Amino acid sequence: MSTTREQPIFSTRAHVFQIDPATKRNWIPASKHALTVSYFYDATRSVYRIISVGGTKAIINSTITPNMTFTKTSQKFGQWADSRANTVYGLGFASEQHLSQPQGDSSLPLQFAEKFQEVKEAARVAREKCQDKTELTNPALSIPSHQVLPSPIISSNGPGEDKLFRSQSADVEISTEKERLKKMLSEGSVSEVQWEAEFFSLQDNNSKLVAALHEANASVEQWKKELAAYQEETEALRQRVAELEAQGAQDSSSDNNKEELSQSLEELELLLKAKDEEIQLLKSQRCGRWEAEGEREETLQKLQELEARNAELEQRLQLAEQSLAESLAQRDRVQHEVTRVAEIMDVKIFELSELRQGLAKLVESN
Repeated sequence: MSTTREQPIFSTRAHVFQIDPATKRNWIPASKHALTVSYFYDATRSVYRIISVGGTKAIINSTITPNMTFTKTSQKFGQWADSRANTVYGLGFASEQHLSQPQGDSSLPLQFAEKFQEVKEAARVAREKCQDKTELTNPALSIPSHQVLPSPIISSNGPGEDKLFRSQSADVEISTEKERLKKMLSEGSVSEVQWEAEFFSLQDNNSKLVAALHEANASVEQWKKELAAYQEETEALRQRVAELEAQGAQDSSSDNNKEELSQSLEELELLLKAKDEEIQLLKSQRCGRWEAEGEREETLQKLQELEARNAELEQRLQLAEQSLAESLAQRDRVQHEVTRVAEIMDVKIFELSELRQGLAKLVESN
């Protein structure tokens, strides 16, 4: 007996559910992700089926009959009952367009709900044709129409007994032929389901491998972009370190200026101290020198000049101390910035080395 493989006539992807046999209310998901659901036509038996395979297991194997009804319970969900499998199947689609064709839009192909009605009508027509041609297409029913004889087989004479024996042998052959045909049909159906399961399993594995390859290529491209970004950032950090080192060299020259300022500050302090001593000496001698009016005025004027000089020296001392404090603070900030940049450079260099190792392993694995 030769069998013809079933050909898919429509396919889509959806999340498959089955009704809970205990409660008859809750849905039980048949898989963790969306599966391919296809309409198939079995030319050998002239029947239409809905088949979905998850891995090596047939999740849906439902033969469509004219009394089945596909019901859309929401914009993205539909269901139908299969009395032969004693269950209710449910399909959840990614969008409304995958479930049914929008009203008035004839440019879109028939979707699952419309295809169900079309296949249901085709199954009804196929059943009617099968019923009209049953006696011509079924060899098990055509044999007795030629071999089973009427009442003469019950005659008691010799020829009648011979006819009775031949009729009983024909009945045995007919029943044997029926059993053989049923066995061959069942074995062909099981083989077809196994072939379909293996085909969909290989197709699913191929899709997974292609998706993994695309994902790996996308990851390689992403890592290349990250590597280029890290290299740019590393180059920017190197330039920043060079600038900070140059600034540090300028700070070393500013250290020399700080030393000069310190020396000038010490000289000003000594001069201020000497002027204070001179002022005290002049104050002590002021009483004895006031005898002469001209000498007194000169002394007072000199005293005022010395006090103004003293105020000027004090102001310069304050400015020098402030400049020294600012220079020391700036030096501390520069040293802290150099340390922070060096730490960032170490971290980026470590991440760059790890990224290169990962990229090398990925290239070797591909």
